[in-house]
Amino acid sequence: MPPVLVVPAVLGLAFLVVPLIGLLAKAPWSTLPQRLTSPEVLDALELSLVCATLATVLCVLMGVPLAWVLARGDIPGRGFIRALVTVPLVLPPVVGGAALLFALGRRGPVGQVLDDWFGVSLPFTTAGVVVAEAFVAMPFLVISVEGALRAADPRFEEAAATLGASRWYAFRRVTLPSVAPGVVAGTVLCWARALGEFGATITFAGNFPEKTTTMPLAVYLALETDPEAAIVLSVVLLAVSVAVLASLRERWIGG
Repeated sequence: MPPVLVVPAVLGLAFLVVPLIGLLAKAPWSTLPQRLTSPEVLDALELSLVCATLATVLCVLMGVPLAWVLARGDIPGRGFIRALVTVPLVLPPVVGGAALLFALGRRGPVGQVLDDWFGVSLPFTTAGVVVAEAFVAMPFLVISVEGALRAADPRFEEAAATLGASRWYAFRRVTLPSVAPGVVAGTVLCWARALGEFGATITFAGNFPEKTTTMPLAVYLALETDPEAAIVLSVVLLAVSVAVLASLRERWIGG
């Protein structure tokens, strides 16, 4: 390997790894069990896990059909729709939270309808956390499932149709099993992204203990008052990220 490529490659690896090593080096390992069982950490962890899971369920229910439409649907403007789906990937999370606030707030076009007709207010609630996390995480699921659908052989679905299977039956019994690895990978990535969401959450749902304070928000608060607690929370999130990569080792670590 030419040194002109090896040297910047090593520097790039160090740039990514050294901060993680520094975080682990600063972790208070002797008091880690006690800190992990503190009420603040447990409340933030429980809220994060519940909200991330609910957001992922919401993403699966809407994202898998959306991915199918993008991969198999013959609709005008499909490329433009795909671009809209990927916007949250590059949109600053704070801007995404502000957009949610303007659309789903009590004075927003959708939020006003929800409030007047159903008495539902999403901003600064736990449900708002779920919505904010789903907004930023859904593209990961859609992109993964769409890629799997494009790689799947459509002839199996055509064979099922010739045997009398309805489109819904073929989708459930033929299409979904054939793209199951892509759905699983997208779901795991979606859940991990939802778990680590900060910007859209604090903008749209605020930061209220036991109500909207998720793990990333708890890290942000602890940095100002208790840095060791912030490190503990960060180590937990790092461990989750490593676990996600380990679960997707064939897709991301294989080779």
